[in-house]
Amino acid sequence: MLDVVRLRVLVAVARKGSLTAAAKELHYSQPSVSHHLARLEAETGAKLVQRAGRGIRLTEAGRLLAERAAEIIGRLDATAEELAAHVGLRSGRVRLAAFPSALGTFIPKAARLLAGAHPGLRLQLTETEPPEALRLLRAGRVDAAVMFRYDDTAPEDNGIHMLHLLDDPSYLVSGAPPGDLADHAESSWIAGCDRCRSHLLDICDKAGFEPHISFTSDDIVAVQALVAAGLGLTMLPGLALTAHRHPEVEVARVPGSTRHVYAAVYGEPPHPPAVEALLSALTESL
Repeated sequence: MLDVVRLRVLVAVARKGSLTAAAKELHYSQPSVSHHLARLEAETGAKLVQRAGRGIRLTEAGRLLAERAAEIIGRLDATAEELAAHVGLRSGRVRLAAFPSALGTFIPKAARLLAGAHPGLRLQLTETEPPEALRLLRAGRVDAAVMFRYDDTAPEDNGIHMLHLLDDPSYLVSGAPPGDLADHAESSWIAGCDRCRSHLLDICDKAGFEPHISFTSDDIVAVQALVAAGLGLTMLPGLALTAHRHPEVEVARVPGSTRHVYAAVYGEPPHPPAVEALLSALTESL
């Protein structure tokens, strides 16, 4: 069985890039870090680190084990937090990652509901797009993630439980009456995050053209300002327009384009009490 302390050392070395920096982070001596790595190599039978000039670098086996170890340690730390907060939800924290337009619309209400029901439970929020939110969730660095997916989005990994929250239709956003999607084969477009861009490319392909993307931004305020200035058009979900609507843009719903918003948690129900309380607040906020 692999030693958790030694796995923590490997993760610290991978994150910091040197024995000295890892030792400082862990409050160990450098010889102690070297000893733990040597023992871990003996346990696994694999060469995990190698010399590179005056420093070291992880081997392919070392990188693989470090990635898995980060997830394992994250889950262990999250479990310790959950147990500490278990009794009556009188204390502790629950950590939520979410995309910007969710944070700008229904999540503040959910936070208020959670605080009212469990005043001793501290909510921590992280703003990030779905792929990174899922990485944080798998690594145990957040307890839940509000994320979105389209019908053509690749399925999430096994072990992720998805609670459907709402369906969010897409809108064509232009400085003039937008008309239909197919009317804009020659127009300049403004695109956002990778997941949204991929969906834009797919929906335009179904309309018979490839969009000419002139600008890229994830900032819905900046995107709409560019549209209002006549520099292009874009496609935005309803939540984004609820969070912010520029007074000089016009919108039209795009048929067949809807993103589905979920609360994702690690593992199947029943979930830890703090996570269940958060999911209840999210559901109630809609």
